[in-house]
Amino acid sequence: MTAIDTAAPSTFRLTRTTAVLGAVAVSLFGNLVLWLVGMAAGGDFTMTDPEGVRASVAPGGVVLMTVAPLAVGMTAAVLLSKLWAPILRVAAVFGALASLGTIAGTLSADFDGPSTVTLSLMHVVIAAVLVIALEALYRRVR
Repeated sequence: MTAIDTAAPSTFRLTRTTAVLGAVAVSLFGNLVLWLVGMAAGGDFTMTDPEGVRASVAPGGVVLMTVAPLAVGMTAAVLLSKLWAPILRVAAVFGALASLGTIAGTLSADFDGPSTVTLSLMHVVIAAVLVIALEALYRRVR
């Protein structure tokens, strides 16, 4: 067989690091795209803080609230998975429930319609990416 006849082996291998960094990057990208769509739809992404002052939550809030919880939670889960792999499935359930459950905070704030819908969809993006990444990692490490 010549080099032309052989198929190159796949070089991508999902590791704990790539699962965390990849999930954070995909979620952040998706949420920033949603933010742009929300802005185009007329959303201003401002709310009234406890002192009665209007405060913007985007794009800085979108970046912070996407990256921090996802990175911390997934890092904890993947480190614990070295001791007990099924923790990845437990983390997927709790992480998705936490992400979807915090939509209530978005709905209770005084955002305009496009901002409320867009911010709520961002929670769904995080939940979906988290579950997909942790399940893929679980299938590799079990």
